[in-house]
Amino acid sequence: MNIWFDLSNTPHINMFLPIITELRRDHQVIITCRPLANTIEMLELVNLDYVVVGKHYGKNIFAKLYGFPIRVFQLFRFLSSKNIDLAISQSSFHSPLVSFLLGKPSLYMNDNEHAKGNIISFFFATKILVPEFFSLEMVKQQWGNPSKVIQYPGVKEGIYLSTMMLKKAIRVPNQKKAIYIRPEPWTAQYYSGNTDFLDELIVNLKNDYNILIFPRGPEQALHYQSTEFSGVTIQSNPLNLVDIVSNCDLFIGAGGTMTREIAILGIPTFSVYQDDLLKVDEYLIQNKIMEYDRNLSANSVTDFLHMNTNKEPNSELLQKGNMARKLVISELLSLYFEKQRGFND
Repeated sequence: MNIWFDLSNTPHINMFLPIITELRRDHQVIITCRPLANTIEMLELVNLDYVVVGKHYGKNIFAKLYGFPIRVFQLFRFLSSKNIDLAISQSSFHSPLVSFLLGKPSLYMNDNEHAKGNIISFFFATKILVPEFFSLEMVKQQWGNPSKVIQYPGVKEGIYLSTMMLKKAIRVPNQKKAIYIRPEPWTAQYYSGNTDFLDELIVNLKNDYNILIFPRGPEQALHYQSTEFSGVTIQSNPLNLVDIVSNCDLFIGAGGTMTREIAILGIPTFSVYQDDLLKVDEYLIQNKIMEYDRNLSANSVTDFLHMNTNKEPNSELLQKGNMARKLVISELLSLYFEKQRGFND
C-alpha cells in the first residue's frame, strides 16, 4: 500500500514520525512538504525522505487564496504517477482536496477550531479525526459531516510524546537558569493578535537568565538579531525535543504545538498567546498542565522560577496519546480496506 503524507508545517513531522516508522514496516510512504518555518530542516534532522511541492504564500488572505489552487494542482500533478492508495495529514488544507481529485480516500486531522481551511478539508476528507474535546458542533459549523468524525483521546501531542524517552540534564551549581521562548506565529492565517509583544520581556530577562529563542522563520529570526537582544541565543535550526527538555528550566510560548509539547513533558510552561485560545490550550490550562498570562512580566517569571520545579510528564495524556496513535493507524488502514471492498462489490 502507498500512503501519502503531506507534512506542510514543522510540528507535523514529530507528530507523524512514529506512525510513519510503524507503517513503513509493511507499506510504502510518500512524503511531500513545503518550505515553511523549519519544516525542511526538521525532515533532514529525522532522516525522512521528502519532496518539496509548492511554497507558502504568507499570511495575506488574498495571497493564500491565490496560492491554494496552485499548490493543489502541483500536488495533483506530482502524485498522479505515484499510484497512492490513501492520504493522511494534519492541518494540510490541500491534502483532502487533492486526494478527492485523485479518487483516493483521505484521513484529515486538526485540533484548531479557528482554522478557516478546515471548511474545505472537512468537506472533502473521507474521515476526520479531532481531539475528544473538539465538539461535533464545531465540525458542523465548518461544513464537516458528523458521520465522518472520530474523536481521539487526549491531545495530538500525546500521539508522539508517548513514544519518546526523555531525561533532564544534570545542572551545574549556580549556573544561570535557561528560559526557552517561542514567539507568536507571524504568518499564520488564524492569528490576529499582537506582534513583538515579547520584546520588552526578553530584554528584561536576558541579563539574569540564558535566553534561547525559537523563531518561526527567517524574518522573525532577523528581528531578534538586532542589538537590543544582544546576549540572546537565536536557535534558527530545529532542535529535537530530547535536547530541549534536557536543558530547559522554563518555557514561554506564544501559542502553538511546541508550547503544548513542553508543558505535557513536565517543564514549567507559560502560554502568552494574544488571540482567542484554542480549546486544546484551554484544556491544558484548566488542568494545570501549563500556566497562562497574556501580560507576563520579568518579576512574575523570577517569582515563578523560585517557587516551581519540574513536574513529571503528564502520564494521563501520554497514555491517551498511545491509544490515539493506535487509533490513527487503525482508521488509516480501515480506509484502505473499505476502498478495496468497494472495488470488489
